[in-house]
Amino acid sequence: MSLRAEAPPMTRIPRFTRAVRWVHRTTALLMGVCVLTAAFLYVPELAALVGRRELVVRVHEIAGVLLPLPVLGGLASRAFRADLGHLNRFGPHDRRWLRAALRRDRRPASRPAAKFNAGQKIYAAWIAGATLVMLGTGLMMWFTHLTPIMWRTSATFVHDWLALTIGVVLAGHIGMALADPEARHGMRTGSVTREWAEREHSLWRP
Repeated sequence: MSLRAEAPPMTRIPRFTRAVRWVHRTTALLMGVCVLTAAFLYVPELAALVGRRELVVRVHEIAGVLLPLPVLGGLASRAFRADLGHLNRFGPHDRRWLRAALRRDRRPASRPAAKFNAGQKIYAAWIAGATLVMLGTGLMMWFTHLTPIMWRTSATFVHDWLALTIGVVLAGHIGMALADPEARHGMRTGSVTREWAEREHSLWRP
């Protein structure tokens, strides 16, 4: 019989409701379709692999139009609306978090955060704005008879370069998620360990 004491089980606390997780997963799926189809439309090496370009265009357009719908549907959830409220509020601790991030200071004490840290808040605001711009410019490119040619040319320029920027930002978002298994677990199952919450989100009071 082993004399070594077993470690006590970690306490888990709720972080995201099922509705919040559904919005995140559905939005991620639609965004992934948009990015993947865009890559097959614009990267020559990938475009050569596609036999039915028109089908890829239609899938890209439909996924883009549907992209805002999960968030709009999520507004029916009180928990989702509460999370949006947390994301939209910046405080002194967020400025402190950003200063620490710019100095590459990774100590938890230097990066105080409530339910969401400053980086997550900036990412959420940026991706929401970028999605609306992509939707608007995409509709101009889709319904060509509704706008002057100058508008369509400008929309194409903005759409293409913003799409590239979104791809880079999403890669960074995914990379940070891969570096934090407990954060991924929280989004997958809805709960996180109390130890992780106290370390990474010390100002959060579940």
